[in-house]
Amino acid sequence: MPAPHGNLTGLKPNHLRRLEQVYRRRVPEDAIISWELARFCTGLSHEIGRQIGLLINRRGAIDDVIVGTDREIMLPDLSGYRLGRRSLRGIRLVHTHLRNEPLSQDDLTDLALLRLDLIAAVGVTEDGQPGRLYAANVLPPNQAGKPYDLWTPVAVQDCDVPLGEFLRALDEECSRARFAHHVQGQEQALLVSVSRQSLADQEDSLLELADLSRSAGLVVLDRVIQRPQTIHAKYRLGSGKLKEVVIKALQQGADFLVFDQDLTPAQATAIAEVTELKVIDRTQVILDIFSRRAQSREGKIQVELAQLRYLLPRLTGKGTAMSRLAGGIGGRGPGETKLEVDRRRVRDRLTHLEKQLTSLSRNRTQQRARRLRRDVPIISMVGYTNAGKSTLLNALTQSQVTAKDRLFDTLDTASRRLRFPTEREAIVTDTVGFLRNLPEELMGAFRATLEELHDADLLLHVADISSPMLERQVAVVEGILQELGLDRIPLVLALNKADRVDPAQAAILSARMGGVAVSALTPATLMPLLEVVEQRLRCLTQPGLPC
Repeated sequence: MPAPHGNLTGLKPNHLRRLEQVYRRRVPEDAIISWELARFCTGLSHEIGRQIGLLINRRGAIDDVIVGTDREIMLPDLSGYRLGRRSLRGIRLVHTHLRNEPLSQDDLTDLALLRLDLIAAVGVTEDGQPGRLYAANVLPPNQAGKPYDLWTPVAVQDCDVPLGEFLRALDEECSRARFAHHVQGQEQALLVSVSRQSLADQEDSLLELADLSRSAGLVVLDRVIQRPQTIHAKYRLGSGKLKEVVIKALQQGADFLVFDQDLTPAQATAIAEVTELKVIDRTQVILDIFSRRAQSREGKIQVELAQLRYLLPRLTGKGTAMSRLAGGIGGRGPGETKLEVDRRRVRDRLTHLEKQLTSLSRNRTQQRARRLRRDVPIISMVGYTNAGKSTLLNALTQSQVTAKDRLFDTLDTASRRLRFPTEREAIVTDTVGFLRNLPEELMGAFRATLEELHDADLLLHVADISSPMLERQVAVVEGILQELGLDRIPLVLALNKADRVDPAQAAILSARMGGVAVSALTPATLMPLLEVVEQRLRCLTQPGLPC
């Protein structure tokens, strides 16, 4: 027979025996709790001066008996009652309240957070008899108002709600509401920003995270911004606020919590213990996009390197199952734990991938050397992600490089020949787009690719003139170029997507920023850019010309 647990200190043997007897009792399917069981619990609760809680499944069996303090009970781990595709957990909590008081805010938070079928409190009168029954149930996702519905208090014997029928109807309604908001099977996300930045910076960053999330195949439901005085070490945001966020996500039918700021391994673990929602951060979203988009062998190696570098410090040994990257005799040391084996496999894989990348880098260096020997100037296109670099490359060189209106569509370097109207030629190279707060793991993995930029004679910085964050994005790109030591290379600023803004505004922005307004979709706008680029190249190869 299961044993009761919780605050058992000081209980007499006969109290424990009586608590154990509760497991043998059953509750009718259509009752929250029977009158006899309620009277037994309130009498014992009155006698020991502590709350008693019962976890009751839909068959009416009592799965757990919990003893609390005079004010609260601590619920056990409910991971055994998995939500899965269901909206409710299939278990209800009925507990005693020594002062015959209504449900507390903590009770209601647990109800919404844990997706219990129902939560009920049976008041204890002065003589230990059952008083009023206070109950509440969760509401379907996206229903207006609070995430729960408080019932009108009644005497236990007067509660005549057909519970079985009620729960089946509630489960169906919750499921319909939840799946009605799933778009073509896509998973849904609630975005969270917890930072001491200005509100404007947070909002701009969340807009970008929303674009990233959509590029990763997520449907963004809502956003939450918090600007605390201090960042909570364990959860990043306070525990109370975290519960509010999780309840909001569950109420809206979200599958993911996506944090705009990177979570430490400890924070990710702590948050995952509070909710069964999938918890990821900005870096994981970007890594997922990269893993989907990489096409070449080198691109795939670079992405896997970045993923493994991100994973290594986050291996905790709990539920981690690495694929068998090593094996056979000598593949495992004596006395190693599974966690140690997993970490060693990751390090071995990292070493293997780094060697492959070095080999590919040598081949690329030889190709670059051949291009340099031909004495053909090299133009490298750089810019913020989704600024239209690939589309502009296609327009300038009449090529067919894949180009779509989404973040990080280009991960693999592409080089094409450009012929100017004067018959002069140059090689134009497209590169991976930049992003503010680009993960260090990705910067490290793509550093070999970005080394090609050092061989460029000219950088063509492509920026999206229609973006409300144009100047911020230009500053981010310039900062990364400086960090890579590329600010010494001459640069031409191409303000792309000019067809999306008023011509007068485009002219003002071009003059202020020293760029050339173009539209990759309008060939007539490209001639001024070609003239500027050719003039800059001529100045580089023929010193003394007016530039």
